[in-house]
Amino acid sequence: MTSNKRAGRSSAGEAMAFLIDADVIIQAERRTLDLDAWLRSHPDEEVKLAAITVAELGRSVERATGVHRANRQKYLQAVLPVFEVVPYTEKAALEHARLWADVEAAGQRMSPHDLMLAATAKESGAAIVTFNTRRFAAVPGLTVLKP
Repeated sequence: MTSNKRAGRSSAGEAMAFLIDADVIIQAERRTLDLDAWLRSHPDEEVKLAAITVAELGRSVERATGVHRANRQKYLQAVLPVFEVVPYTEKAALEHARLWADVEAAGQRMSPHDLMLAATAKESGAAIVTFNTRRFAAVPGLTVLKP
C-alpha cells in the first residue's frame, strides 16, 4: 500500500488534510475501492485516520470470526502503518461536546463515533472522506467528500 504520510497543500496553497472514515477502509478491504489508486489521485493532500476510526476498525476485527477475522486483521495491520493517526485530544473533546449540544439543539441525531470524527476533523482543520456523507450533514462548516 502506498504511504501517504506527507504534508499536503490545498489548491489555494494552504495545508490540507483528509480524515478517512472507517467505511472507506472497509470498502478497500472488500475490494470495492482501490485505495492505492485513490491515494495516488490525491498527491497533494495529507490523508490520515482519526483515533476513533482506528477503534472502529479494530472493533470490526474483534467482531469477525474464522477466516474473515484473520483476513481482516491482516488487512488492518497492512493499512494502519500507511496513515498518521490523529489523536482524540482535549481540544477535540471540547469540540465534540459543542457539536453534540448543537446537533441535539437542532433536533437531529448523530452517532457518538461520527461526532468524535467530526470533532477531530473540525479541530484539526481536515475534511472527512466517507461514502456516508449524509451522516455528517448536521455539522455546519465541515467539509465532507466521497472517495
